[in-house]
Amino acid sequence: MDGHAGASPSPPKGCIRLPKEIAAMTAHFFVISYFVAVLFILVSCSIVHGITRHISQPRIISEIIVGLLYGNLGLSRIIMRLKIARTLHAISELGMVCYMLVLGLEMDPSVLFRRPTREAMVAYSGMLSTFIVACLVAPLLSLAKEPIMIKFIITLAVALSGTASPLLTRLITELKIGKSEIGRLAVGAGMHTDMVSLILISFGLIIYPTSQMGVYFSDFLFLVFAMIIQIFLMVKTLPRFVRWINDNNPEGKAMKATHLVLAITVIVIVCCFGPLAAVSPIINSFVTGLIIPRAGRLSKMMTGKLNYFLGVLFYPIYFFWVGMQANLKHFKANDLRTWSDLILIFLIATVGKVSGTVVSGKILGYNWSESIALGLLLNIKGHFHIYCSMMAYEVGAICASNFMQIILATVLTIVYIPLVVAFIVSRARKRSQVQHMTLQWQDPLSEIRMLLCLHGPHNVASAINIMEVSRGAVKSKATVFATEMIELNAHTAATLGGGKDADAVTVFDEAVMNQREQIANVLQRYMAKSGKGIHLHRVIALSTFDNMHRDICNIAEDVVASFIILPFHKNLKLDGRVEKNLAGYRHVNRKVLRHAPCSVGILVDKGLQMKNIKDSGSHPSLNVAVIFIGGRDDWEALAYASRVSLHPGVNLTVIRFLHDSKDQTGSIRGSSLRFSESFREMEEMEEEMKLDNEYFAQFYERRVATGQVGYEERYVVNSAEMVYRLRRMKTSYELFIVGRGGGVNSILTVGIDKWQQFPELGPIGDMLSSNDFSHKASVLIIQQHTHKRSVKEDVNDEILV
Repeated sequence: MDGHAGASPSPPKGCIRLPKEIAAMTAHFFVISYFVAVLFILVSCSIVHGITRHISQPRIISEIIVGLLYGNLGLSRIIMRLKIARTLHAISELGMVCYMLVLGLEMDPSVLFRRPTREAMVAYSGMLSTFIVACLVAPLLSLAKEPIMIKFIITLAVALSGTASPLLTRLITELKIGKSEIGRLAVGAGMHTDMVSLILISFGLIIYPTSQMGVYFSDFLFLVFAMIIQIFLMVKTLPRFVRWINDNNPEGKAMKATHLVLAITVIVIVCCFGPLAAVSPIINSFVTGLIIPRAGRLSKMMTGKLNYFLGVLFYPIYFFWVGMQANLKHFKANDLRTWSDLILIFLIATVGKVSGTVVSGKILGYNWSESIALGLLLNIKGHFHIYCSMMAYEVGAICASNFMQIILATVLTIVYIPLVVAFIVSRARKRSQVQHMTLQWQDPLSEIRMLLCLHGPHNVASAINIMEVSRGAVKSKATVFATEMIELNAHTAATLGGGKDADAVTVFDEAVMNQREQIANVLQRYMAKSGKGIHLHRVIALSTFDNMHRDICNIAEDVVASFIILPFHKNLKLDGRVEKNLAGYRHVNRKVLRHAPCSVGILVDKGLQMKNIKDSGSHPSLNVAVIFIGGRDDWEALAYASRVSLHPGVNLTVIRFLHDSKDQTGSIRGSSLRFSESFREMEEMEEEMKLDNEYFAQFYERRVATGQVGYEERYVVNSAEMVYRLRRMKTSYELFIVGRGGGVNSILTVGIDKWQQFPELGPIGDMLSSNDFSHKASVLIIQQHTHKRSVKEDVNDEILV
């Protein structure tokens, strides 16, 4: 030693001191490598999900596949020896705390103290039967070690009795059965099952913490006493604090930053109190979520944000960590006992859950196929069940091979369910098919059942006016299903939860919820003021743009609707400019026109939202014109006009365009030569014209001759003259009703179809909807339902902007 004061100690022999720059570069390298690895995992999950979604598999399957694959690579085993392994473990713990907090926020514990509902009966019967089967069969398994056999059997029985309700909600949405009775029952029973099983598991973790498999009686009393004190404090203080935050941050306004930080701080402190009293943070976060009031802005915002974080970022990392723990080399694939245990675990969960739901289904009046489908849905296991098995593996309750068995058994409870349930639902739909009548064959004084679709709050005012005039006479009744079209993307999919009434599933994203609340407020004000005779129901069509038409068509079938009205995909301002161009909704409209089980209308709103249509008074408040040229779609437009004309606030005029008789024969013959390739097609065209005359004659006798409807005849030589005549009347009417014209070619539309910008509107509808025609006249284009649509319409499915 040289004896100099303050001298740095010399490095140990054989050790090389790295310069600070090299150490910093090494740290930066590990940080960059970590983010690159996370990005690679996220991209891989998306790619695998893009493949597995074609066989109706949920995203968790792709995440498990990627996690097990990457977690067992040689590089991952090297990472296990570095500090990054501890980081992944901490992320998994934090993610499960958030997962349990969200579960608690979505659940209503007060249902446990009410009279049992149908959902509760199904949940309790399924849990009880599974618990009994598990207790009887689990001793045959070779999973648990002998000293803790009884504790393990009880824990396994409770875990197998549960349901992964978030995963079930997502699967119900993807299978398009959320509007059906079985879908609503499954979501409600799943939430109930999940809540009860988690409460039982929570008390089990208090009695037997993961750090040890048993505690002394004095320690148990202390844990129970500490948790009672915590619950008492949370029940008294936390709900009041949350209500204060909600009262000071009303809907529609930006949340105050100080209140948001304060709310998060208080909730974190409450969640951290449990571990200080030796209570698992998983339990504590779940109990905290149960106590926080579900109503209010803070709970909705937390549910949406945390679900998005979990779905987009946490789950892929979590399953990568699971894959690192589940060493495939330790899986005894050559041992017959391994596969027998795996099959037994799967059979315990499936047979137990299905037998319970079959019994409860018999009591509630469901047939066996519906009860089996319900049992298969409630048998789904997910993230928390795998987490529990991983905790059992870490404390040495099970071996690595047993851990892999439980993971594979969890996968087996998921992979086959979408296919089985989809098959059962499709059979049920085929057995209960209903022939929907078109408006043409309905009495205008009878009740109309219609689906009124909405993109957002900007459609509500015009939709209310359409709803008002569609019921016709003031004393007539109308059943309207206001259907909100919500795109299912990565963000909304992460915020799905149990819904109410007709919707088994809803979205907890704050923006979507604010939008829905605005729509609800406007509709409620209308119903309170002028809704007599109208039965209004609100539903959502929650799907991707590729599949949203199925949701709409399924809803129309389920509610036996005779008319669907879709908004135009462009949101137009009063000066004719385009405020929003929602090209995805155009794709939906085109598909609905092809697959709808009833007649369809597309509303191009250019000012209808500004009208205040009254059902009383001496002066009508809306001037409507019906353009009649010919064809089945025009018949449907005329039938709808018959109903609208009965409304006291509507002044309706029918304008029929006829070909000038001076050149009628030559024009028909020329048209036939151009558009008909055979004499048979020309005969069909002439027969169609004859039917047009007969149908219009009936309408004339019932509506025009009695003075209820105005009538004008316009003789034109060709389509150019007809367009000229239409332009001259653009300022006389605020709403034009016209058929889409998907039938035979008409002489009067020759040439117009060549200039169509939006073929889904038909030649006349496209022309009337253009800004060149009018900035103020709205247009409703109607297509009559028929089993045979034009083959030409099925060719192009692409989105046209």
